[in-house]
Parts: sequence; C-alpha cells; structure tokens
Amino acid sequence: MTMDGLLSFFSEYGVIIVSIAALVASSGFFSGSETALTAVTRARMHALEATGEKRAGVIERLIDKRDRLIGALLIGNNLVNILASSLTTTLFLKLFGGSGVALATIVMTVVLVIFSEVLPKSWAISTPDQFALKVSRPVRAFVVLVGPLSAAVNWIVRKILGVFGITLTGVSMLSAHEELRGAVDLLHREGSVVKADRDRLGGVLDLGELEVSDVMVHRTAMRMINADDTPETIVHQILDSPYTRMPVWRETPDNIIGVVHAKDVLRATAETNDVNAVDIVKIAQRPWFVPDTTNLKDQLNAFLRRRLHSAMVVDEYGELEGLVTLEDILEEIVGDISDEHDIDVRGVRQEADGSVVVEGTVPIRDLNRALDWNLPDEEATTVAGLVIHESQIIPEERQAFTFHGKRFIVMKREKNRITRLRIRPLEEAAAAQD
Repeated sequence: MTMDGLLSFFSEYGVIIVSIAALVASSGFFSGSETALTAVTRARMHALEATGEKRAGVIERLIDKRDRLIGALLIGNNLVNILASSLTTTLFLKLFGGSGVALATIVMTVVLVIFSEVLPKSWAISTPDQFALKVSRPVRAFVVLVGPLSAAVNWIVRKILGVFGITLTGVSMLSAHEELRGAVDLLHREGSVVKADRDRLGGVLDLGELEVSDVMVHRTAMRMINADDTPETIVHQILDSPYTRMPVWRETPDNIIGVVHAKDVLRATAETNDVNAVDIVKIAQRPWFVPDTTNLKDQLNAFLRRRLHSAMVVDEYGELEGLVTLEDILEEIVGDISDEHDIDVRGVRQEADGSVVVEGTVPIRDLNRALDWNLPDEEATTVAGLVIHESQIIPEERQAFTFHGKRFIVMKREKNRITRLRIRPLEEAAAAQD
C-alpha cells in the first residue's frame, strides 16, 4: 500500500482505530482497578492514611461499599468491551466483507485477553497498594457517576436470586480475629513468622474465647494455708512454697477467708521479731471471687483495673473450683516454651521412641502449643479429660484409644483419675508395631 493509500486509510478509519485503542485501554483500567481494589486490605490502607496518604482514605471509603464498587467497575468494563467489539466488527465488515465478523471476533478476543485482562490484572496483583492508590480518584469519580445504575443492577440481581430462594444478606464473612489468625498461620507456613510468635499472637486472639476455668489451678492442686495452724507452721509453709500468694482457709478448705502475701508475712515477722506473734488472718488480704465462666479477656482487664494478681474461682453454686492468677493469663499469651523444637512443659516428657509421656493434668492447650498439635479443647481442659470425654468411660491401666490422629495409652490411674498417659501420632504408632 502506497503512502497516499495509508493516509487515505487513516483519514477514513483513523477515528475508529483510535477509539478502539482507547476503549481497550479503558477496559484494562477497569480490570486492573477491580483486581487491585479487591486485593488491598483495610488495615494496610488505614496505616497509609495515618502517615498522611489521603488517597488511602478514598480507597477505604470505596471498599467499605464493595458491592457498589465492583458493580460499577463491571458495568464500565463490559460497556467498553462491547463498544470496542462493535466498532471492530463494523471496521472489519467494511474491510473484509462477510468474513469480517469472524476476523473481528478472533482479533478482539486476543486483544482483550492480553491487554484488557491478563496484562492489567497481573500488573495490579503484583503491586496492589501502589496500583490502587493511583486509580483511587478516577475510580471514585466513576463510581459516583454510575452509582445509581450500579445500585439498580444490584437490586435486580438480588430480586432474581430471591426468586430461587438465595439471599445475599446472609453471606458469612470472616471475623477480624479469624482473618488475623488465618494471616498469621499462612505467614508461619511460609516461614515469615516463627512458631513462638505465632503462638503469642494466637494467645492474644484466644483470650476472648477462653474462660478462667480453662487456665485456673484446680482446687486439688492448690497450695493453701490453714488459719488454725500455729504461726510458726504457717511461716514455714510459706517459705517452702514456690508461690508468693497463698489462700487462707478455716474449718474447711472451701471456706477461703483471705489471701496472704509472703512479703507481708516477712514484714510482720521483722516488726515483731517473733514468729509466733504473727497473726496471719489480720495480714491476709480479702479474697476476690470470680465466676468460672468469666472469659480471660475480661478477667485480664479486671486484674489490671483492680491491681490484683489472683482470684478464687467458684462455680454456679458458689463452690470453690480453683485459683486463677495474672500469670496464668499472661502465660496464655507468651507461653513457657524456651525453644521451638524442645519440649519444656511441666508434665510432658519426650521419649526416645518418639512417643510423649504426659501427666493427666497437663492442659490440652499447653500440649498443642508445645508439640504443634491440634487436639480439641472445647469439651475438656486436660489431656485426661479429653481421653475420658472421647472414650465415654474411665479407662483402666494399659487401655489404649485412638482418636484425633493420636494413640493414647493409659499408663497410670489412681482411683478415678488418669494420672499418666503415653501419646504417639498414628504414623509413629504404626511404625512401632511394625
């Protein structure tokens, strides 16, 4: 084709060609914007807005009404795609006659897939924050422009789905805690977050789901002082105890009349220079009783508000169940594991054959955290309680059970209490039998 022919061609069809190119570029804009704006997180935009990035605030307001945003972008994308395809078909019909429809379909499919879908979406997903910030203001203007049309389309869609009994108002969404937990678990699997940090973050998120009965020291394991003992005996008990605070009871262990602090006992002893002159009841602090159903988040806030470190736990009948301390709650967050691969939980011992010997009173959560297991702790708090709950009996010694991917063998039982078990994963159990 000669130069005059080219000039004649572009003078006749140049406007159509430029229009098609502009429409394809607009389609890429809508596709990339949709991908970027659905990939950004509200938390990231909030952090950027706090640093002074005003466009991040625009994005937050856009994704706050995500259905309206997506509806507007889809309307714009389909509008320009249809118009570009129509213009291309018109152009090819003039150039190639009847075969122009087929050629236009092939050409526009390739062009739209490459330049309107794959290219802009790949670019947007690689840098969603930067892409979203750049398109935020144009997208906002477009959403405002076609907002009423988008709302009308959404209304029609909801009505059509309603005919088939489908409603969009009941769509389940992950809670903020579930999103955080999922993100932390994903980062842990990818190696960006170590196990200890994952456990600490998970402990913070779990505070509102756990109750004080899940972390308390049971009454059978509490160290308490009898107020009727001699002062000398009481002082020796306090000095021999690893705890700084001990409950004081009188007549029966259920009748808690106070909580004594070791420092107060030492101070009273120093003032009188006579151990037998110390009156434990007078120096003991008034006990604080809390229900066993109090969740850990509320209990932690109560500890901080009242500036206390311990509380007595009672059931719905007012009977003593145990003792919960501030340290018990903090351990749910920070844990007591010294190394990712070492087991450093009281009552847990790793054997050379790969099995784990566990005391029955070991909390399931501590065992899961130490060994990265997923034993359920909804119905039982301790390992012994889990075995009894799953077996529906009080097992005999040497009796074995298999559930939740583990083999549990009862090693020792005292009266109706399981005091020691051996646990091994099913894979290791099968290997040991072979």
